[in-house]
Amino acid sequence: MKRLLVFVVVISFCVLNLAGYATARAIAGKKGAPARQSKEAEPPCKSFIVVEAQGGKMIDGSNINERRAPASITKLMVAYVVMGKLATGGIKLTDKVTISKEASKIGGSQVYLKEGEVFTLEDLMKAMMVASGNDAAYAISEYVAGSKDEMVNLMNAQAKALGLADTEFHSVHGLPPAKGEKEDMTSCSDLAVLARELLKNPRILEWTSIQNDTFRDGKFVLTNTNKLLGKFAGADGLKTGYYSQTGFNIVATARRGDMRFIAVVMGSPTGKIRDSFAMEKLQKAFAQYRMMNVVKKGEVIDQDVFLVDGKYRKMKGVTEKSFLYPMEVDKRGAITREILLPERIKGEIKEGQRLGELVVKLNGQVIGKVNIVSPVYVPKANLFTRFIRRLGLNI
Repeated sequence: MKRLLVFVVVISFCVLNLAGYATARAIAGKKGAPARQSKEAEPPCKSFIVVEAQGGKMIDGSNINERRAPASITKLMVAYVVMGKLATGGIKLTDKVTISKEASKIGGSQVYLKEGEVFTLEDLMKAMMVASGNDAAYAISEYVAGSKDEMVNLMNAQAKALGLADTEFHSVHGLPPAKGEKEDMTSCSDLAVLARELLKNPRILEWTSIQNDTFRDGKFVLTNTNKLLGKFAGADGLKTGYYSQTGFNIVATARRGDMRFIAVVMGSPTGKIRDSFAMEKLQKAFAQYRMMNVVKKGEVIDQDVFLVDGKYRKMKGVTEKSFLYPMEVDKRGAITREILLPERIKGEIKEGQRLGELVVKLNGQVIGKVNIVSPVYVPKANLFTRFIRRLGLNI
């Protein structure tokens, strides 16, 4: 019995020593092994750009020409086509639009249009721009262009006219393509250009700045998908877009005082990250830049132009318009102005006639040009006066 007890004790001692040895080896192995590299943080987006809205100066950006699917931001081009048709008088916002069977069947984000329902074009524009209604975009396209396919043709024609080299549309709503269909494609750079053009029409911001509204006689609530509204000071547009394959996108704009910036963010992993990144970039732009009034409209150019045939011998031109330029607060460079005017001009001079050009440069680089025009009408001098002048007499 005693021998058995001794044997058990010896065996237990050996097992404990072996376990301790194994543990020690494992710990030593961990200490000696290189530390596993932590997973790199996912970037906030795949591409982005920030531009000053009036002149288009690029403030910041990355992968600005990378082609990506815009998702519902596609509807901005639908809006651009509509605004063009409105400008020519071909359609009116009060026009009545009857919903087709095809429009009623469009899925995704929608306002649940029913076949045979009738809405004004303006109601449908709000449904598209505020609540991102895919069915509304389809119904608008059918009414304005005659069909969805013809609207796509118009959208691509406008993209070409605007010089949007990275852009190609295949839908009017931006939904993921079905099997065998092509994806809508664009870039941050192209969307910034489109946004600048849209901002020339005040009606666009009237719609995109709406946080909540009603539709279908108050029975349906329109909620804006742009969460920067009411959250970021000065934000009043423009459009968001998302589906899983392309990520979260936004074309955001905000105005403070005399400055407006546009931020385009594409391919963010979440809506929250997208919005935070857009706000961060807009805030930085507002903090770093101030608008400088480089040229004032109607400013007299202190250089005479001799009028060969005019009633008056000479005149000074004025600037046709103002020229504002965003300048970095702590990096104000040397702005110079070059006057380009002919020495003499023949014939009568009409009021507002272009005489020459004022070229504005920053550190030697051209940043803008403003026409120099005549402030008044100058008729031709009579025949006798012109004859005497040709003889070299000053009259």
